[in-house]
Amino acid sequence: MYDGKVVLCGANSYEQKYYLNPDFEQLPSDVKDELKIMCVLYVNDVGGILTLVYEENGDLCFEVTSKEFDPMFDEIGSQLKIKELQREKQDLLEALQMYYKVFFLEN
Repeated sequence: MYDGKVVLCGANSYEQKYYLNPDFEQLPSDVKDELKIMCVLYVNDVGGILTLVYEENGDLCFEVTSKEFDPMFDEIGSQLKIKELQREKQDLLEALQMYYKVFFLEN
């Protein structure tokens, strides 16, 4: 179905916007809400742009970018926050990974 990386969702502190890939609209509303809260709180805390991306093998990864020389972006805080999210949201992230592998990856 897909070739290469696939964006699940993301939040942008510069434009104050949240994005959910329309291909994942069928996820349960509580899962979509949890993703939105997680992404928006992340960029509110550390700034920049957070994107949750499925790699070609189905692994779900956090990708972070920021504008060059952005004094408001907290690079160290970003890494710590991602580790915290990976620990606290482990069940959700693993379930999303399994969902993608089952319903979207071609075998």
